[in-house]
Amino acid sequence: MRISVLASLALALMVVGGSTASNLVAGDTLVFEPKAHTDKAKHIVLVSGDEEYRSEEALPMLGKILSQKYGFKCTVIFAMGPDGADYMDSNNQQGLRGLSALDSADLMIIATRFRRPSGEEAKHVTDFLNAGKPVIGLRTATHAFNGGEKFGDAITFAEWGRKVLGEEWVSHHGHHKVEGARSVVEPGAEKHVILKGVAEIFAPSDVYGVKHLTDADTILLRGAITETLDPSSKTLTDDDRNKPMQALAWLHSYKAPNGKEGHSFCTTAGAAVDFVDEDLRRLIVNAAIHLTGGEVPEKADVDYVDPFYPTFYGFINDPDYYKKLNWKPADFGLGKAPHREDPAGSPEWPFRPMPEKK
Repeated sequence: MRISVLASLALALMVVGGSTASNLVAGDTLVFEPKAHTDKAKHIVLVSGDEEYRSEEALPMLGKILSQKYGFKCTVIFAMGPDGADYMDSNNQQGLRGLSALDSADLMIIATRFRRPSGEEAKHVTDFLNAGKPVIGLRTATHAFNGGEKFGDAITFAEWGRKVLGEEWVSHHGHHKVEGARSVVEPGAEKHVILKGVAEIFAPSDVYGVKHLTDADTILLRGAITETLDPSSKTLTDDDRNKPMQALAWLHSYKAPNGKEGHSFCTTAGAAVDFVDEDLRRLIVNAAIHLTGGEVPEKADVDYVDPFYPTFYGFINDPDYYKKLNWKPADFGLGKAPHREDPAGSPEWPFRPMPEKK
């Protein structure tokens, strides 16, 4: 039987060391096939693209864990440069490409900030929601999109967080880049399956304000403000900002533009440096398994597949920064561990692995 050139090329790309491919670059996206290939693997689409918290670093790391350890197919979407540029540009709010991957997705994990996708790209989000499929939101996903354009006829971009995740952008509740966040289990949630094997989480990205959740939402964790960014720093027990503590992780039911009900999970932790904490990684893995109908293990293995060198959070205002950095989706493929310097003005934060200097 004759095999076309394109089919032969696809087959060649899918073979790595005699086994199924682990990462493929398809246009502007990165695809991690499950370690044990199967046509029945559930598909997770991880949507990065924010100016501040390095989702372009964190989501490939999560995609590697979910694909290589838990059998998911994972597609990572990036904010790309303007005018069809082939480099990643997290500052480009119109740069999301490849959202068509949502057409076959079983779960979306999103960590974008104030994005403005084209109408063509946004339609794939609308269709995903209209199918009632689950969403996991990280950190700035409460304000993932911005503007008056709509998903369908019922949800404007600016309403995404409030309507899909249960919360929108409110405030920094802790002192940004000075105080951290420590998780505290909500009374009554101790045995929730998403918290299985999850110990105390420390996030140096501070606590967000949360004020719009209702009795219909299920709060799993609250965030206590800590004295410093040191994971061993004390909780501010006498600070009124911890009375009550803000919600840090919760479950929400959303109504899609067509009226169908879906379910979401959200945590306001989620900066790349937050994922140095293995229990935050475990929380997201547990949520992904649970929301796709799987059985959550007693203590999920969330060790890194490749070394993870997260950059500290903060805005980068140099308009040419990402063009000069010239990172491509392929730079985050299996076996690769990119690293860059923290932006100017970042606090010292020696609580993460760093690559050896050559």
